[in-house]
Amino acid sequence: MIRSFLIVIVLVSSQLLQASTNNNGAILILGDSISSAYGLAEKSGWVSLLDTKVTQEKKPYQVINASISGDTTINGLNRLQDLLEKYRPKIVVIELGGNDGLRGLSIKMMELNFQKMIELCQQYNARVLLAGMKIPPNYGKRYTQAFYQVYSDLAKNNNIQLIPFILEDVGGVPELMQADGIHPNEQAQAIILNTVWKKLQSML
Repeated sequence: MIRSFLIVIVLVSSQLLQASTNNNGAILILGDSISSAYGLAEKSGWVSLLDTKVTQEKKPYQVINASISGDTTINGLNRLQDLLEKYRPKIVVIELGGNDGLRGLSIKMMELNFQKMIELCQQYNARVLLAGMKIPPNYGKRYTQAFYQVYSDLAKNNNIQLIPFILEDVGGVPELMQADGIHPNEQAQAIILNTVWKKLQSML
């Protein structure tokens, strides 16, 4: 009886150890419509494709998509701590800012919101991958350049990984965009995944 009980304990302990070994934590995606598969089936979005790739590559991570269409940097900041508490991610991909720019919001406030998000992630021992964005030139050269510069400045000042432009090879290409000219279509999702993976892979 005692021997059987000990065997059960050993088997359960072994299973728990294997489970912990196979899951180093989560990759949290904090984004807006670009990452929430706006206008598409969720399974065809780049985040869902990332989840599949992580599994195929046998990387011990779970992908959590916490992206909400229309979110600005202040929305992301307001949601972030609860997400960090719940999932305790090892990596946070922050893909925000586009809606700040399209609404002509303060670039200084956007930068401050990003900075607070980065610091909050670091408090929870999560590494940050910041995804850069660009906005249309009709917002004026000064604003668009200052907007884009925020991402590289944050990456440099905080020593974090940066995707210079998450819609590289997608943005401005008509056949890869939905009818609104803002959101990438289904064909573009694999390209976005490849852009993200180039930076994310080394972090895994």
